Amino acid sequence: MSKQGADAFEALNPRDRVQLMDAVRRGANRRDVLAMLGFAGMGLAMGGSVFAGATRALAAEPRRGGSIRVASYAASTADTLDPAKASNASDYTRCNFFYNGLSRIDETGTAQPELAESFETKDAKVWVFKLRTGVTFHDGKSLTSKDVLFSLKRHLDPALGSKAQKLAAQMAEITANGDSEVQITLSGPNADFPAILGTSQFLIVPDGTTDFTRGIGTGPFKVAEFQPGVRTLATRNENYWRNSGPHLDGIEFFGLADEQARVNALMSGDVQLASTINPRSLAAIEGTGAFDILQTSAGNYTNLITRLDEGPGANPDFVLGMKSLMNRELIKSAIYRGYAEIANDQPIPASNRFHADLPQRAFDPEKARFHFGKAGVLGSTIPVVASPAADNSVEMATLMQQEAGKIGVTLDVQRVPSDGYWSNYWMKSPVGFGNINPRPTADLLLSLFFMSNADWNESRWKNEQFDQLVVGARAETDEDKRRQMYHDAQVLIHEQSGVVIPTFISNLDVHSKSLKGLKPMPTGAMMGYGFGEFVWLDA
Repeated sequence: MSKQGADAFEALNPRDRVQLMDAVRRGANRRDVLAMLGFAGMGLAMGGSVFAGATRALAAEPRRGGSIRVASYAASTADTLDPAKASNASDYTRCNFFYNGLSRIDETGTAQPELAESFETKDAKVWVFKLRTGVTFHDGKSLTSKDVLFSLKRHLDPALGSKAQKLAAQMAEITANGDSEVQITLSGPNADFPAILGTSQFLIVPDGTTDFTRGIGTGPFKVAEFQPGVRTLATRNENYWRNSGPHLDGIEFFGLADEQARVNALMSGDVQLASTINPRSLAAIEGTGAFDILQTSAGNYTNLITRLDEGPGANPDFVLGMKSLMNRELIKSAIYRGYAEIANDQPIPASNRFHADLPQRAFDPEKARFHFGKAGVLGSTIPVVASPAADNSVEMATLMQQEAGKIGVTLDVQRVPSDGYWSNYWMKSPVGFGNINPRPTADLLLSLFFMSNADWNESRWKNEQFDQLVVGARAETDEDKRRQMYHDAQVLIHEQSGVVIPTFISNLDVHSKSLKGLKPMPTGAMMGYGFGEFVWLDA
């Protein structure tokens, strides 16, 4: 459509635009529209452009109705509808069908009110959340402060096993001021606290909930069926508090660990959206002309983990040798086909305002040989556990295996199945791989994966100076001082931790062209795991 035609369409008065789009919606052709609006004198070319403008505008309008099938990359009998226990992208997506949080993270990475109508603080330590009125749970019960208190306080119970317990521990006091206001006093100031409450573990459930198989929440969908490791059926919540959505009648959500199986499901039309597609599969997919790609660059990474408390990683020189053996450029070009950014063994990506620009660690086999010699592993065989569950870890391990063999070290790559990898191998193998989903703040990345007491401290690295920097930065309201503290913390990770981060991966979700409304979000794949509420089918 020409700019002239687009301008002509936009120049119509609002009533004429509505009438025009309504006529197109009912099936009017170009001649009908020209006659209706008296555009014959404009010339067919201009009139046709105005008609095209109406058609395009109509296509961009969300349509109500229809159901889709969606394939994620993970499924197991440990699948959960308890937000506190959610631990992977499939759990996060599933929970976002059925629940809301007090806040949400928008496309700029900023925390915005959700179930909270507003939040405010004077000192970053005492936060007041005013709740929306008129919000009901799926069972008809109204949302009150009691539900928020229950949802937040349950993270503090060690017996629950919340995946966010360490983050929740900063909530020193949680009280209600009537039915519609909650006050949270932290143990220390945290300027990012609303962003923390916008993550999937902190979604709100009804007071007293013990049975999470029903998925009772305030979210855009209700649970029609939940079979852990098999599938989840979500059906529209007709009484959803946010009038803009959802648009779909239902979603069937399930996991296919094998990437080729997800591609096949797409190509056959069995699913309309599949997550985490390998760049090497794109040529065949794009060749059909039937699909679009949602590329999300949000800081997702697959990392090599060398545990520092056991095995060869107990020797610092072995860790330095492995870091020097990582060919980051080749990983970006050969494994990710360019859909990645070079990383530098630090978890905060360049898109984050607190990223530290450190001297890039180079691929240097001779330096690796030097450190392996000091570690006494030359001539040795080192088991390395990899799995398709950790995106492209098998391919990374194979590249390292080839380079290590040239300098006298045998890396025995032990490929294990996706099923059970996260519970049986991740963080348990002396040398293995992880895959970390994006987090919206620097504090979350550092707190969850690198502080000495973090449940997901993958390499068992413990550094008191680092812990103090993270806690201090959390409370610091001066942006420059905070940036310097995060810089120093990243230097320590880069130099001392047992984690090797070669690239930040662009997540590729592929969807049929008929599925509309998808856009990248900084919190992760499939619109930060929250696509369900916002997508629609274009007839």
